[in-house]
Amino acid sequence: MKSYSESEQGVVGEIRRAARALSILSVIQPGIFLLFNLCLLMPTGARAQFANGADVGWLSQMEAKGYVFKNSSGTPMNCLDILKEKGINALRFRVWVNPSGGYCNKKDVAYMAQRADSMGFNVLIDFHMSDTWADPGHQSKPAAWANDSLPQFLTDIYNHVYGVLDTLKSLGVVPKWVQIGNETNNGMLWPDGMATTHMDNFARMIDTGYAAAKAVDSTIQVIVHLSNAHDDTMYRWMFDGLRSYGARWDIIGMSVYPYWANLPWATDDSLALITMKDVIARYHTKVMVVEAGYLFNKPIDANHYLLDLIAKTKSVNGLGVFYWEPECYNWQGYQLGAWNPLTQEPTAALDAFLGIDATDVKQPRGVPGYNFNIFPNPFNPSTTIRYELPTPGNISIVIYNVLGQEVARLVAGYQNQGYHDIVWSANNAPSGVYLCKMSAGDYLATKKIVLLK
Repeated sequence: MKSYSESEQGVVGEIRRAARALSILSVIQPGIFLLFNLCLLMPTGARAQFANGADVGWLSQMEAKGYVFKNSSGTPMNCLDILKEKGINALRFRVWVNPSGGYCNKKDVAYMAQRADSMGFNVLIDFHMSDTWADPGHQSKPAAWANDSLPQFLTDIYNHVYGVLDTLKSLGVVPKWVQIGNETNNGMLWPDGMATTHMDNFARMIDTGYAAAKAVDSTIQVIVHLSNAHDDTMYRWMFDGLRSYGARWDIIGMSVYPYWANLPWATDDSLALITMKDVIARYHTKVMVVEAGYLFNKPIDANHYLLDLIAKTKSVNGLGVFYWEPECYNWQGYQLGAWNPLTQEPTAALDAFLGIDATDVKQPRGVPGYNFNIFPNPFNPSTTIRYELPTPGNISIVIYNVLGQEVARLVAGYQNQGYHDIVWSANNAPSGVYLCKMSAGDYLATKKIVLLK
């Protein structure tokens, strides 16, 4: 007899109750009764909906700034309606503990999650466990938790996860998935939860978040998320460690970014597939790509990359692929969106969610001709920024920390056409992740750099 997981039992129970209620029809309409019995015999996975996902954590802030979104015909529309037209059926929202500015806090996420749910989207909530961005190079404690001991950390995590999810449930929204931590390659809440030194602590943090989510609703699926899906060795190290200390999870989440991996997309996708197959076999768990993205100004390549990634994820019964963040254009220098800044319309990248292979889409104008590279990266204590200007003009290159504070203004003024180099010596800067922003005319680009001392 087929056994069902806790999350599957609700679906099966509903079908069986419906079948009993309609069993009288088996006498006069045997075809209907047969249909219900076939549904009972069908593997639950065959009925599950693959998540064509989008992370739109910036959307409420962009809307407040007056950003306009148009569909592929040039008609201004609600951005979420456009995403639905492109086949998106699931949305991801990040939540910070106490962020400056008010966005991505509990109130903002509750507003966006309720809005998404009312439109029929499944919802994924991504707990960063910080007041700001959490990623492989930055897992800072929330200010309110800064002086807490480990037992208090666990209480903080439980109360934070439970409080956000309980608020959503009171509004009629039960997220389908929840991430405990974001890109936790080396744990979270450093230094106490740094996995290389305190794997036991990190495992307890993950398990505490798991328990809090299940206490709100047992159907919520809990994700542990790492970046660099091409690095199977890292995934083995992390999940072997979590398993050895008894941490629980339902899904292994992955980031697949050829741009950040500095790999051709076909290579990055293929390496990610190897990791997917390995973790499924090794940990008997489901997988999901919770972050993916490609350069907005290469929409055909982005379309092919995404089609391939979706196909590979489906081939191992993966649960979905989420694009991060497609709606972005001319926003904080982010270059991996899927919106054309000139037309304010979605690019061909998103057609991949409709199964459309883009072959003849024109690249956005005004971007090719600029080259912007940083090496070495990571670095200590200096790195070189090399860029090309196709025409002379005013240019600025500025270094920011992850809080958006200016750290160094390296270039500001008129420069001639051609290649240029500038060196940033970060002798007085602390280790961590920084953002290098270059602007020249209509060109705007931001790259992440890591200082390791």
